[in-house]
Amino acid sequence: MSIMKITWLGHSCFRISHNGFSIVIDPYKPGTVPGLGKLDVQANMVLCSHSHFDHGFTDAVKIIDSGVPNPFSIEKIHTYHDDAAGAKRGENIIHVLEADGIRVAHFGDLGCPLTKEQVAQLGALDAAMMPVGGYYTLDAAQAKAELDKVDPAVIIPMHYRSAGFGFKEIGELTAFTELFDPALIKRYDSDTIEIRKGGRKEIAVLKLMN
Repeated sequence: MSIMKITWLGHSCFRISHNGFSIVIDPYKPGTVPGLGKLDVQANMVLCSHSHFDHGFTDAVKIIDSGVPNPFSIEKIHTYHDDAAGAKRGENIIHVLEADGIRVAHFGDLGCPLTKEQVAQLGALDAAMMPVGGYYTLDAAQAKAELDKVDPAVIIPMHYRSAGFGFKEIGELTAFTELFDPALIKRYDSDTIEIRKGGRKEIAVLKLMN
């Protein structure tokens, strides 16, 4: 069975890997996110939801050629970083990656509700990386409302504050997880989760390792 690996690198940054090819999404500049140090990561490709330095610092990623073809199809869904059609913080891109039938979405700094057309474009997701901290993005309740529309199998929360990292203005993870049945919450002792087609529903809380 095909497996896609998703590794959390802190804040909204992830490395997504399949068949020896990897993509990093939303790398942050050192010093931009309190509590997070310098990224040390390499990948075949880098994608950014927008140009802010806590999401669009492509210099943090060493681009390599692993000699394998890119197995991913990539779709971009244009949304907004705020609830004012971009007037406050600009635009935001949701990246939808699919390989061997496994479909995942990284929602960037989503700050607005999804339209019916966007929900249809997202399709059936095996995993969704969603900001939940509020202030700069959707807050916990708003994020859940959008996830209820999309209904992904695995939800990976991102862009929140903990005791060790994150902007002081944004909310903690518990504000999001407490909105779900506790039986759905799975806390990993790792920064990486393996995604399979048709996996069971869960809220995957990954452990920051860097």
